[in-house]
Amino acid sequence: MSMSMALIAIGAAIAALTGIGAGIGTGIATGKAVEAVSRQPEAKNDIISTLIIGCAFSEATAIYGLLVAIILLFVFVK
Repeated sequence: MSMSMALIAIGAAIAALTGIGAGIGTGIATGKAVEAVSRQPEAKNDIISTLIIGCAFSEATAIYGLLVAIILLFVFVK
């Protein structure tokens, strides 16, 4: 296996792992937010606002991983 194929595999693995991690993080946060709203419905607006901010950070992490994977592909593959 050539060096470029190994870097393509590494880039794909980075993108997949960050995507999986973001999905798991967003899923756990959403589940906890639903629990919190069901326990304290009067705080729904505050809980949802915090959830949206947390999900944005989680998805930003996935985008960073995708960017690293794309950079690996374009910089090291000849």
